[in-house]
Amino acid sequence: MNDARHEPEGNASPERRRRPVMESLREYGRGIAGGLLFSLPLLYTMEVWWAGFITRPAHLLLYLLGTFVLLLGYNRYGGFRRDVNWSEVFTDSVEELGLGLLVSTAVLFLIGRLTANSSWPEVVGMVTVEAGSVAIGISVGSAQFGGGSGGEGGKQGDDASKRDAADHVPGQLVIGFCGAVLFAANVAPTEEIVMIAVELTPLRQLGTALLSLLLGGLILYQLDFTGASRFTRRGHLWDVLAGTVITYALALVSGALVLWFFGRFDGNGLSICVAQVVVLGFAGTLGASAGRLLIQS
Repeated sequence: MNDARHEPEGNASPERRRRPVMESLREYGRGIAGGLLFSLPLLYTMEVWWAGFITRPAHLLLYLLGTFVLLLGYNRYGGFRRDVNWSEVFTDSVEELGLGLLVSTAVLFLIGRLTANSSWPEVVGMVTVEAGSVAIGISVGSAQFGGGSGGEGGKQGDDASKRDAADHVPGQLVIGFCGAVLFAANVAPTEEIVMIAVELTPLRQLGTALLSLLLGGLILYQLDFTGASRFTRRGHLWDVLAGTVITYALALVSGALVLWFFGRFDGNGLSICVAQVVVLGFAGTLGASAGRLLIQS
């Protein structure tokens, strides 16, 4: 996965070797955020979990191969990837498929779908089925959601508008809330949210909350996401911390309101209600951070 998309084919590999480690990490982060944006509803869907249980190993292998072919095609002909050679395309596709498997495993573990009692066929099946859509989202995310800082001339010319947009706090809060509701409403009506919340241990609830905070902060302030430099205040560490916490708070409030609207709190105790809000807060954080930037961009 790399951003050297407009270099001649003969120069792609040397450019790849010269890229700073932090820029590579930012691109991986943008890709993971994109993978979650596109695939989170599927990661929360019971039918997809069951597909992993019942799909035959041969079909899982064909599914992985088909996903890899799609990644090759997109990385070669789509987005910003049209000017790289096949060696780079192959490497990018392998990395994206690997990240898809890792992200799927991590999310399924956090929401309690993978446990110490899970058999290896169940683990491999669920992770493989989920990883396909995550990997494609990672490919699209890394290609389409970067380059938020822009060129030097445009950056200098837009300084005033960037300050105005970032400093308009009420507007940013409203748009962040809209993004959180948009993403949370996609999964709040499903039975899976209640099922996950009932089975989620306090430790995994804490892990989900911390991951949500980390993901929101990285998207807004570290990953060079499209629009991030224009719509976020980052002059001081306090701005970063406050922005991250407020974004997560928006996600939790929006999640609680959406769950209440769909009647998911009815007949459930406080602990189950809190667990539902934390689970849905993960999706809400994506909407309040990445969704907010994309809506405005």
